[in-house]
Amino acid sequence: MTKRALVIVDLQNDYFPNGKWTLEGTDAAADNAAKVLADARARGDLVVHVRHEAKEADAPFFVAGSEGAAIHKKVINQGNEPVVTKNHINSFRETNLQSILDKNGVKEVIVAGAMSHMCVDGITRAAVDLGYDTTVIHDACATLDLEFNGVTVPAKQVHAAFMSALGFGYATLRSTKDYLAEAR
Repeated sequence: MTKRALVIVDLQNDYFPNGKWTLEGTDAAADNAAKVLADARARGDLVVHVRHEAKEADAPFFVAGSEGAAIHKKVINQGNEPVVTKNHINSFRETNLQSILDKNGVKEVIVAGAMSHMCVDGITRAAVDLGYDTTVIHDACATLDLEFNGVTVPAKQVHAAFMSALGFGYATLRSTKDYLAEAR
């Protein structure tokens, strides 16, 4: 059996209602991530939590040391689960994530988190480029409306576009329900 790791990316308080940068559907995504997290813990898979911290004290969200930068209680780390702190979109850039995965013999990475169009996309592409078999739990990810050239792109379409691009050539995409059924 391939050694697997669940990596939960940036499900931090600022992305939830009443946070500084609320995403659409964050609660539902975190609920699904929590189900995958419980399953990973029950099976003894490695669980790695990634949290973003802004380097600037006046950043719009994820200010270092703030409650908003803390991991949300729905997916909080337990015991000896490593927490990787990053300052860039790509969770591998200037962090020890790859060394944690490699030290534990991980060959398969399962990704859940936020934002679909940024850090989920970044970690997924990087993981594949580094040789990991990568699966994204698409309904355990969240994003927000974006704007381009005067056009507002609704969050659901942003999410769909990025998931379809990842599924086209990078990763396997699974719903929480399908992933949990297949993981047994």
